[in-house]
Amino acid sequence: MAKYLVIVESPTKVKTIKKFLGANYEVAASNGHVRDLPKSQLGIDVENDYEPKYITIRGKGEVLAALRKSAKKADKVFLATDPDREGEAISWHLSKALKLEEKNIYRITFNEITKSAVKESLKKPRKLDMDLVDAQQARRILDRMVGYRISPVLWAKVKRGLSAGRVQSVALRIIADREEEINAFIPEEYWTLEAVFDVQGEKKPLTAKFYGTDKKKMQIRSREELDQILEELKGAEYRVADVKKGERIKKAPLPFTTSTLQQEASKILNFSTQKTMKVAQQLYEGIDIKGNGTVGLITYLRTDSTRISEEADQAARAFLESRYGSEYVAKTRQEAKSGKKIQDAHEAIRPSDITRTPFDIKESLSRDQYRLYQLIWKRFAASRMESARYETTSVKISAGEYRFTVAASKQVFDGFMAVYVQEGDEEATGNLLAKGIDRDTLLSLRDFESKQHFTQPPAHYTEAALVKTLEELGIGRPSTYAPTITTIIGRRYVAKENKNLYITELGEVVNTIMLQAFPSIVDVNFTANMESLLDKVEEGVVNWKTVVRNFYPDLDEAVKNAEMQLEQVKIEDEVTDVVCEECGRNMVVKYGPHGRFLACPGFPECRNTKPYLEKIGVSCPKCGKDIVLRKTKKGRRYYGCEDNPECDFMSWQRPSEKKCPACGKYMLEKGNKLVCSDSSCGYVEKNQGTKE
Repeated sequence: MAKYLVIVESPTKVKTIKKFLGANYEVAASNGHVRDLPKSQLGIDVENDYEPKYITIRGKGEVLAALRKSAKKADKVFLATDPDREGEAISWHLSKALKLEEKNIYRITFNEITKSAVKESLKKPRKLDMDLVDAQQARRILDRMVGYRISPVLWAKVKRGLSAGRVQSVALRIIADREEEINAFIPEEYWTLEAVFDVQGEKKPLTAKFYGTDKKKMQIRSREELDQILEELKGAEYRVADVKKGERIKKAPLPFTTSTLQQEASKILNFSTQKTMKVAQQLYEGIDIKGNGTVGLITYLRTDSTRISEEADQAARAFLESRYGSEYVAKTRQEAKSGKKIQDAHEAIRPSDITRTPFDIKESLSRDQYRLYQLIWKRFAASRMESARYETTSVKISAGEYRFTVAASKQVFDGFMAVYVQEGDEEATGNLLAKGIDRDTLLSLRDFESKQHFTQPPAHYTEAALVKTLEELGIGRPSTYAPTITTIIGRRYVAKENKNLYITELGEVVNTIMLQAFPSIVDVNFTANMESLLDKVEEGVVNWKTVVRNFYPDLDEAVKNAEMQLEQVKIEDEVTDVVCEECGRNMVVKYGPHGRFLACPGFPECRNTKPYLEKIGVSCPKCGKDIVLRKTKKGRRYYGCEDNPECDFMSWQRPSEKKCPACGKYMLEKGNKLVCSDSSCGYVEKNQGTKE
């Protein structure tokens, strides 16, 4: 009787797949990659056309020995690793490490770990796709070159333990650029004006917003402009100039890709990108469901496609019609509109069986697994449903040459929102306007309500916003978003506080060096173009070594120039006037993973350390003592009083000694300008003292 061996990456998959196959099949796990480039050296022979030097990963000897033993007994070996570049490369490395002959290698892939999908894949085995393997090899080698050539420069110029990465360095720059934008932002004043009207026969007043004139929309930029408008409105007749009724459609969302799943899980569930992928991996590989055994609950989690198989689409429509009625089922399919290149190798992320509702299997799932599965299930169900419809009314009110507007909407059909409501979806403004309002209706002014506002700076990046930006810029791919963000946070280049990402002092130093010495590595367009080239390698259009040959010489030259020209960032030997209370020496500034700190120069005899408080030469506005540069626990910089906690003064922006000439409060430095710390004052001047 024939014996077959199926090799997957994960032991969890072994458990799930074993129950689908008969006694003739043995299922074993490689536990991920079995070969890789050596950690102790570059591992790429640059003199021999960039040939990689792969070695067996330490600790994988026993795993490979067991797999070789099983492979020898098997008539056929099926390599069933993940259906992407990484999975293809793992299969290729397995074939080399196990010394399998090409005729005995059968590559199978499945987008979901279900009985039908696994059995179907066994009927359609194929050869290893070397274009996929080469695309992964090219990425791995490019990343290795950047990391192993640039990181030693950072060690020499800053400190050991730092690292550079091809994608992580660009992500760091994006965050640094946003931080600069926020710090240089100058708030601009503007006002809103609302008119409250009494409508004949109606108990509730009607509130309308100031629009502008009958020819153009206006923004009120100052109190003076507001007063002028109010003066001109005195004695005006308020008449309904136009009433428009209509219908607004809110389309159902597309099913999840890796990027949109990470974004929604961050917004709705407060999951980090890393946690989202970890929990999704568990749902994909299989969960022990009561009464069903181990079941793969979702399709493959690394995808940039919104495509859905015909079979899954039909099953979803049948289920939704039986549960909600035919009027809720979408008549047509939505297609993603995008000019960017997507790989489209897999389906969107969806439940492997839509009839397996979150409620039905809640008892078998952990809280995190349940919440993520519910999000995926609802999003997929919604994507097969009809749009939500709103009845809308829009009214224009004339007042001399000025116009006020009011709009209202009422949901008349919930459509997909019966299942899935996103942030911002609940936007109906209640009941429609009074039926007595029509064209030429005269309104009685009750009062005006005005409010002062200031424009807000761009928001700090969150993990969700950074993933969205990386995807829009074409940087990285579904499998790289989470590791990239995890790396820059883990290296303490970026601090995460209340969902927001802030660059740390260490991150600023690394980003400055990268911009100075390796501008192409941190160039957004260069990195996006490199991703595009890797896609072309996967398509078989470009040879992977051509990409490497064109990349390495420039990198090598940049590294050599940096080694000679970059100044060393040395602040370790800066002696301070702070005396070590344990041995009496003057303490010095050291540089650690969290930034600067004070240490006794008598180390290792004296190990005394304390926080380094850098005075900025400005007195505290509250108590008059010195303002010092401090850091939060996660590394974000701020300015606080040296007498903390007795004095609680703090500011994210650098304070100035100059007092605001308008209100007397302290001012803040923002780029080349000084801004009053009181946002309601709004005074701004150049550093030279000329008012804006």
